[in-house]
Amino acid sequence: MPIVRRRWLLGAAAGAVAGVALGMLLAAPELSAWVRALSLGVGSTVLGVATLAAMMRGRRRPDVSGDDVWRALTVLGGVWLLLETVQLVLEAAATVDVPVVRLSSGLFVEYLGTAGSGRVAGAAWVCVAALTVAAALAFRLEASWSSAPVLVAAALALVARPVTGHMSQQPFGSLLDAAHVLAAAVWLGVLTALALLVRGRGAWSRLLPRYSKLATICVVVLGVTGVIDAAVRLESVAALVDTGYGRVLLAKVAVLVALLALAWIWRRTWVPAAEVHRAAADTSLRNAVIEVCAMSVAFGLAAALATTA
Repeated sequence: MPIVRRRWLLGAAAGAVAGVALGMLLAAPELSAWVRALSLGVGSTVLGVATLAAMMRGRRRPDVSGDDVWRALTVLGGVWLLLETVQLVLEAAATVDVPVVRLSSGLFVEYLGTAGSGRVAGAAWVCVAALTVAAALAFRLEASWSSAPVLVAAALALVARPVTGHMSQQPFGSLLDAAHVLAAAVWLGVLTALALLVRGRGAWSRLLPRYSKLATICVVVLGVTGVIDAAVRLESVAALVDTGYGRVLLAKVAVLVALLALAWIWRRTWVPAAEVHRAAADTSLRNAVIEVCAMSVAFGLAAALATTA
């Protein structure tokens, strides 16, 4: 059996792009959906790495070294910051209704200072910048700092736009949207973090069962909040096929159902085998890469959905 390479996780970027492309066929999402999908994926991975570090906090011999954690957070944070910068520029140009190449610094500053969406996006950018600097310092100083501040900053950056969207006008709407986004981010992000950082079947045997339980909670939260969000947004069942939003939503549901089937298979085969050291590390990495790449398609559709009127 060929050795699975961690760089195969880059296939998740292709999956996210495919998800947005499918959304484009079903509706008319904004141009920023492409960047938003990639940003969501990278941001979720940052959250996942920080969560994984928190899960191992206090262990005498953690399964992943602190240097590896902070190195990953530094690199991923830098990529996320770049994507957030591009997304911020695209959103500013769309809001002030000028081509990107004609967006002046004055118009950009005006967008950040006067538009509600600009202030929210700017706050998200600051959170990403702060966690990236903190991670770089921790890596450079070889510090044994807690990842909790990075986890909080990543969570705030991920929920900044959703909690101020259409659901914010409903009772508890912002809370439901935040729960939905964070559940999805943890589901994808922690598994991606495991694929990036875990080596050896012993580490997989300890961490994969814990992730499986966490993923189950995330799926339940996703299902409940997703149903409520759809019920509020869509005026009728017919809107599922008559509107672009409804069609993208149906595609997202179909992908999620397929993911749940895959997760059910893994829970009955891969997880028990890994727990008793019967799954090779390469097998665990392969399964994780497959699921992460499949999940990224749902994230691409989610980005298309979020930017579809």
